[in-house]
Amino acid sequence: MNSEKQAKNQQWMYIFGAWLIAALSTLGSLFFSEVMELVPCILCWYQRIFLFPLAVILLVGLFPLDKNVVRYTLPIALIGLLFTVYHILLFYGLIPETMQPCTQGISCSDDSMVLFGFLPIPLLSLAAFSTIIFLLLKARKS
Repeated sequence: MNSEKQAKNQQWMYIFGAWLIAALSTLGSLFFSEVMELVPCILCWYQRIFLFPLAVILLVGLFPLDKNVVRYTLPIALIGLLFTVYHILLFYGLIPETMQPCTQGISCSDDSMVLFGFLPIPLLSLAAFSTIIFLLLKARKS
């Protein structure tokens, strides 16, 4: 009985960590666009489409703990990660210009995608989605 409660607490902590990353990433994304006035590119919008719901769904899955929340959120995070990987490949020029979706508005590989002169925003998204997926997999395993 005690080990079951400990496993449930551990699962709650993993899901809470995933929610915290999703919530901070959502707030950071909104800070970049609304406060710093960085216009998001097309791929940034797609990543937001998969990031923003994670903050809500994971929070709802925490109170009370719904063990199935991993089943709902893991596919969303994986699809967001796919968009992020595509964005990174595009940003670093590994995808030809003919395959770029950013034909109107800001370019997906523009210099405005770099913070502080050295930190590409797509790498922040990669870190967020990767961490969320890692924590969700740990929660599913426990």
